[in-house]
Amino acid sequence: MKNLPNIKILDESDKRLHQKSEEVTFPLDKETIKTIYDCLDYLEMSQDEEMAEKYDLRAGMGLSFCQIGIMKRIFVVSEDFGDRTFGRYIVINPKVISHSEELIYVGEGEGCLSVNRPTEGIVPRYARMRIKAYDENGCEYEIRVREDISVAFQHELDHLDGILFTDKIDKKNPFKDRNKMREI
Repeated sequence: MKNLPNIKILDESDKRLHQKSEEVTFPLDKETIKTIYDCLDYLEMSQDEEMAEKYDLRAGMGLSFCQIGIMKRIFVVSEDFGDRTFGRYIVINPKVISHSEELIYVGEGEGCLSVNRPTEGIVPRYARMRIKAYDENGCEYEIRVREDISVAFQHELDHLDGILFTDKIDKKNPFKDRNKMREI
């Protein structure tokens, strides 16, 4: 059994979460690469019911480096396949190439490991996106993401620009334009 990585997630009140992260230069140092894999391990442990209970973790699917106080344009997403295996995404210096016109939103509401309070409202997201990014070895790649992974990528991309999902919820009308989007 893995030990819980020493990851300290910043709370939404931390002003760093409202700052834009810096582009990354390659090659990455060993510490940055270790941090990438620690973040992925943390996310996977948070999505495992037994581990989450043992370590008192809230389930998370994505984590941006700014959430742990490192202002670099890096995020990771871990997709639980439901059979104790995960899809791992390492995304460095991402750029959006294209996106669908169709908008979606998470029916039960988005969450964030940095937002430790209940939030109501919908966050409009693109149903599909194409992203260009780099992996931890500095190799450029393109990826097409859709549905919940597209939402996760957009959520993390926002973090890199200093935007929290709560900033995108209409304060006066939290469910505004729900009828113009598809719930997932």
